[in-house]
Amino acid sequence: MTQELLTKAQEFENRPLSHMSTSDRVEASREAKQLILSINEIYKKTKDSKLMEVMKNLTLKKQKIEKRLKGTPLV
Repeated sequence: MTQELLTKAQEFENRPLSHMSTSDRVEASREAKQLILSINEIYKKTKDSKLMEVMKNLTLKKQKIEKRLKGTPLV
C-alpha cells in the first residue's frame, strides 16, 4: 500500500504543469489532495521522515497548480 502511494506520488511530481486545461488543473489539485491525505494517514502511524518530504513536495506542486487556477485578481 505504501509503495503504491509513493509510486503514484512520484508520477504526480514528475508530471509537467504546462499545457494543462483548467479542468486538468482542478483534477490534478484534487488528486494531489487525495495523495497527501492518504500518505498522511500512514505517516501518523510510522512517523517516517521520508513520507513527510513526499507530502511537502506534493503540497508545493498543489499550491502552484492552485495559484495558477486562481489567476491574478482584477483590481
